[in-house]
Amino acid sequence: MDRSRRTSSRGRDGGGAPDGAAVPAQSRLTVGARRNRRRSAPLRERLPALREVPGRVVISCGRTLRRAVPALAVLTIAGGVGTGVWAGYRWLTTSPRFAIDTIHVAGARALSADEVRARLPVALGDNVFLADLDAVEARLEAEPWVADAEVHRRLPRTIEIELTERTAAAVIEADGLYLADEHGRPFKRARLDLGEADGLPIITGIARDQLRDDPAGAAGRIQHALTTLAAWTGDAATRPAIGEVRVDERRAVTLYTFEDAVAVRLGEADGEPLRARLSRFDAAWAALTPDERRRARAIHLDHDTRPDHVTVAFAATETP
Repeated sequence: MDRSRRTSSRGRDGGGAPDGAAVPAQSRLTVGARRNRRRSAPLRERLPALREVPGRVVISCGRTLRRAVPALAVLTIAGGVGTGVWAGYRWLTTSPRFAIDTIHVAGARALSADEVRARLPVALGDNVFLADLDAVEARLEAEPWVADAEVHRRLPRTIEIELTERTAAAVIEADGLYLADEHGRPFKRARLDLGEADGLPIITGIARDQLRDDPAGAAGRIQHALTTLAAWTGDAATRPAIGEVRVDERRAVTLYTFEDAVAVRLGEADGEPLRARLSRFDAAWAALTPDERRRARAIHLDHDTRPDHVTVAFAATETP
């Protein structure tokens, strides 16, 4: 670097500028450029002329209305539709034209049609559209005799009910008398005063605890007893009538005749072994005299080791 051209940091007069250099009026580092200040116009000059205000207001309102027309149209249509729907709903739910005047009941046997109607959460005079059909079905299916219920509206003023009732196949004696259907499921207490148990066989040997704690197992035992009874009554018309069927925990069945209460011990057999044991009973029963039949107390057909063997136990004869 040429040191001959460097100037002293101080001038000759001791000032801060180098020799021959002009001293700036202001420092670039501390003072910015002077702003171009213009005098603002008076407020009255910046405001539009009074004669232009109405026109501008009209233009602004028109522009706002044009932008709001689609929304107003939608709101108007929605309001009209809503009003129409509400008016239609009010007419359908309050018009006497749709007041229920008929409740038709089909399929009722154990319950009369009037008993069914008395249990419904709807009544004559109620609006057909306001009737809760699900609640009607739930109320009917809560009845012990009703296995299934279907409910429909038939406009303008009718409710139709189709019932499927349970059929009692036996009476279960388990610390009380209960009616059981053909599947072995107890469904209600038997009302002897109403004749609900008339003509039905009585099934014993099942504890009430099992009905409560093991309903599937209890139903299986009951159904096995019913199957055995059906085989007894279906194969031969000469066999005595049965009044009681006892089934134990091993599913061994004992039949008790209606007259004289003769115990016919069939054991755990079913299917073909059961039919074979019934055939042996027929042979033994045919070999007994009328007096021996009256004195018979038990007929054992449950000999597993000697399947062809039949044992008849008689009541002791009175000595003169």
